Amino acid sequence: MGAGAIHSAEDARRLARRRLPWMVFDYIDGAAGQETGAARNRAALDAITLRPRILRDVSQRSLATSIFGAEADRPFGIAPMGMCNLSAPGADLMLARLAARYRVPHGVSTVASTSLETLLEATEGYAWFQLYFSGDGTGTFNLAERARAAGYQTLVLTVDVPEVGRRPRELRHGFKMPFRIGPRQFIDFALHPRWSLTTLLKGKPVMANFQMEGYDFDRTQSRARATWDTLARLRDHWPGKLVVKGVLDVEDARALVSAGVDAIQISSHGARQLEAAPAPIEMLAKIRADLGPTFPVFYDSGIRSGEDVLKAITMGADFVFLGRILQYAIAARGEAGLEQLWDALTEELSIAMAQTGSVSLRH
Repeated sequence: MGAGAIHSAEDARRLARRRLPWMVFDYIDGAAGQETGAARNRAALDAITLRPRILRDVSQRSLATSIFGAEADRPFGIAPMGMCNLSAPGADLMLARLAARYRVPHGVSTVASTSLETLLEATEGYAWFQLYFSGDGTGTFNLAERARAAGYQTLVLTVDVPEVGRRPRELRHGFKMPFRIGPRQFIDFALHPRWSLTTLLKGKPVMANFQMEGYDFDRTQSRARATWDTLARLRDHWPGKLVVKGVLDVEDARALVSAGVDAIQISSHGARQLEAAPAPIEMLAKIRADLGPTFPVFYDSGIRSGEDVLKAITMGADFVFLGRILQYAIAARGEAGLEQLWDALTEELSIAMAQTGSVSLRH
């Protein structure tokens, strides 16, 4: 591997920053407000230490686990992310192929740039559909029905975006979907010709799930009308597994269990929503302690390494989801970069398991 090789998530981010237009990089990389929430979560993850153990036979280690009864070759999967094809043309399909190869969930966003049907097929069934409630909910329930008809078994309702958080780095560029290309954006694209030529020649990324829905999804539209009654309706409507993503409160977690959801996902939306939110990794430990050891609890937000994955599992996560670092890798080196980062995360986790005397991640 040469100078452009990816040995860590930070390598991927550094290369992505160089190659992406500023507008796109800041959309992927940015967080709410002055980004103290992102810093708080990073500090909380950094403060967690693992327990080194010695003289144990750790020569045969397994990174496999199970999720909803299905075997997974890694304890980490792909979080739902909107408009991944901004990082490179075909990014959604690169992620889908990775999910199929390692039998891990690929979260397909409501605002994915590839249709939910295409991605379910490309993942060979290892796809979960992520749903946003918006407007009066009509379109939301139509999409849930469409996902069911396509063959999705798991639905992920994201609940931490009643209003879209203000992300100044994104706002300063006038970022909008679909793109509105004014003089500032034109200069930005012109200064990043590799991205511009490959991306724009293949057609601007679009919100693919709405090309046949008969209405446009406005990512800034209020989602504030969703209530516990909305969740109850969705639970009645959806026959498969239902995950609620974006939980950062013990009382809310308890209420979700009572509401009959199948799992909760501790998340701050990658610190993109409420700047003053608590560090999700700290809330993971509190929620796990409150719910006990058996209820499925997943985690995302701020994961940057295999050791971070092990920290989340140690704090009580049954499964961990990765987000923007995968987009960095794709932006940096395409599918080869994604595979390099995935291998690096795998090796980091495996080595950390050896150092802590662990041979298995199964509970």
